[in-house]
Amino acid sequence: HLSFFSGFGPFRQYLVNSSWEAVKELSKRGLGENISLHIMQLPVVYQKAKEQVFKIWTTLQPLLTVHVGLASSAKALIILEQCGKNKGYQEMDVCGFHPEGGCCMLDGPEKIESTINMKTLWKNISLEGIDIIFSRDAGRYICDYTYYTSLYYGNGRAAFIHVPPLSTLVTADFLGKALQTIILEMLKQCGEQRK
Repeated sequence: HLSFFSGFGPFRQYLVNSSWEAVKELSKRGLGENISLHIMQLPVVYQKAKEQVFKIWTTLQPLLTVHVGLASSAKALIILEQCGKNKGYQEMDVCGFHPEGGCCMLDGPEKIESTINMKTLWKNISLEGIDIIFSRDAGRYICDYTYYTSLYYGNGRAAFIHVPPLSTLVTADFLGKALQTIILEMLKQCGEQRK
């Protein structure tokens, strides 16, 4: 089973993006013998992120793609995002652009839900030292845009997790462990859906 994971590159004051650090840690830890794990750093650029996501789905065709992003407002919080939104992208990316008409896919639905039930996931997981919340709004920036694109190309087989910035309490190692716990639970859900 191939699973694909992405984190994001630097943006604004975040010269080290905790999402990418967490994904690198996850890749060191792995997800067990049956899961082949591929990782990629996406740029905080709408068009480039969209092209990369399209490539992931058309060339690799993973069972599941999990994107991890940095929620700068969250201090010690992991956010499980349920859906991606198609419109409202007015904020400029690191290159100073935003999508034409503030839209992700011109012919796409208003929002796309993940086939992963994030609410169930949220109820089933507890991590020591960090709170986890469930969300239906990934924020109308590159994270939400990437998530929507991935849900669109992957027929809903994508997930998005927001992680907090790195700090003395929230280290890359800690986030890698947290991701491993969450994603193993996600993969159980995938297995149940396929039966």
